[in-house]
Amino acid sequence: MRRRFGLQLNLRPPSGGMAQPVSCPMNDPYPSIILASLGLGLVAGVVMHRSDFCVTAMFRDFFLFRDAYMLRMLVLLVVGSMALFEVLRWTGLVATYPFPLLGSASLTNILGGMLFGVGMVLAGGCVVGTLYKMGSGSLLSALAFVGLLTGATLYGEIHPWWSTLARATAIFPGRITLPQLLGVDPLVVIGPAVVAGTALLLGWRRRGLLARPAFAEGYLPPWRAALILAVVGALSYVIIGMPIGITTAYSKMGAWVESLFAGQHLAQLAYFQAVPLDYTPPFSHTAVQGGPGPGLDAVAAIQYPLILGIVAGAAASALSLGELRLYWRVPVRQYVAVFLGGLILGLAARMVPSCNIWHLWGGLPILALQSLLFLFGLLPGTWLGSRLLVRFVTRA
Repeated sequence: MRRRFGLQLNLRPPSGGMAQPVSCPMNDPYPSIILASLGLGLVAGVVMHRSDFCVTAMFRDFFLFRDAYMLRMLVLLVVGSMALFEVLRWTGLVATYPFPLLGSASLTNILGGMLFGVGMVLAGGCVVGTLYKMGSGSLLSALAFVGLLTGATLYGEIHPWWSTLARATAIFPGRITLPQLLGVDPLVVIGPAVVAGTALLLGWRRRGLLARPAFAEGYLPPWRAALILAVVGALSYVIIGMPIGITTAYSKMGAWVESLFAGQHLAQLAYFQAVPLDYTPPFSHTAVQGGPGPGLDAVAAIQYPLILGIVAGAAASALSLGELRLYWRVPVRQYVAVFLGGLILGLAARMVPSCNIWHLWGGLPILALQSLLFLFGLLPGTWLGSRLLVRFVTRA
């Protein structure tokens, strides 16, 4: 056995399946990545809990009640992130641009986005909203989390077929962002977009559309939450080398569970053998690699502490406000809906690939083509999910 993470480990499933090497030595980049991810997750968890900053509610409330208030907060977050990311790029404070794991766009980004929208509405939260609600005591969100792990793991069964479809429907291969597609410096496109977005936000502010009266103790206005989360994403980009994202870790968790019972089958699935992340983090000269397989690698070092931080941050926030309690008395059909929604959400997050946080808070601010197509699919998907929610779940 080799010494990894400062421990002597040998992760061999009891089923006699493949051994999973722990491929994350505790050398140069990992301590800073782990600590930074944990810290950013704690901040994000507190902020999202205090403001109830839920992406699912943003779209769902618009389609059900024509309430665009929280959608304006998303615009503020995207415009703020767009400005921060461009400053980081222009000043050379980010190591890579575009950031790792973004690829060429495909029509499957739209299809995955539509399925993602349906899933997150039924689950009652997106991949991050589920975490902060679970941290504050929601058993429904805990069940949605189980569904997320299940769906993310099941994707491995359809990966060969889906990846073939993605390659067959790829558009503008080799061009990751809209500025790359247009052949111009990002500032040429990002600059006017920031100016237009800022003008729109100032107009909303003058009309009183960015704030609402609130008297709850500890409540954080969503506009402040949006700005803080934009800074969190920018810090992640500077320290870790990419904005926040967590759904590959869901595949890793599910794969680890599967390795305990069906290790030989897991070893035959190409998806869990892939290593899509291969980059050199900022402030390091050592390259790191990682993928959706169950081993401890760079993906685990980045996303596991982030997930833990969001849950712990939300729990600490709820505890400090005296709101940490278990919520479970809801109709049975709602439990069924959130599990199925979580399963669809986890599956779609791998089909897109990645989640709304990665694309809306990370890819959209640099006008990544994948993220633009994801949003194009997310809108009708959340509309359909809202219709299903009313028809089958919240009906009297």
